[in-house]
Amino acid sequence: MWFLLASIAIVFAGLNLIWSFQNKDSKWFRFISLSLTALTVTSAYADGARRITNEDWSGLMDIMPTMSKVLWVCVILSIIINSISLFKENK
Repeated sequence: MWFLLASIAIVFAGLNLIWSFQNKDSKWFRFISLSLTALTVTSAYADGARRITNEDWSGLMDIMPTMSKVLWVCVILSIIINSISLFKENK
C-alpha cells in the first residue's frame, strides 16, 4: 500500500511543478502530494507495527533499516519539490 501511495504522491508532485511553471494555480496538487506523502509514511509505519504484532522479526529486520532511509529521502524530496512552486508563486 505504501508503494502505491508514494507513486501517486510523485505523480501529483510532478503535476504541481508542471502547473506551477505554466503559471497556473497548483496549490491543490501541492496539498494532495504532501498529504499522500504523509499517508505513505504512516502506511509504512503500520506495516512495521503489523510485523511486530505478528512477531515477524526477520521480516522486520530485513525491511525497516532500508525503509527508514528511503522514507527520509522521499519525504525530504517531496518537501523540496512541492516548495519549489510555493516559492515561485511569491516572486
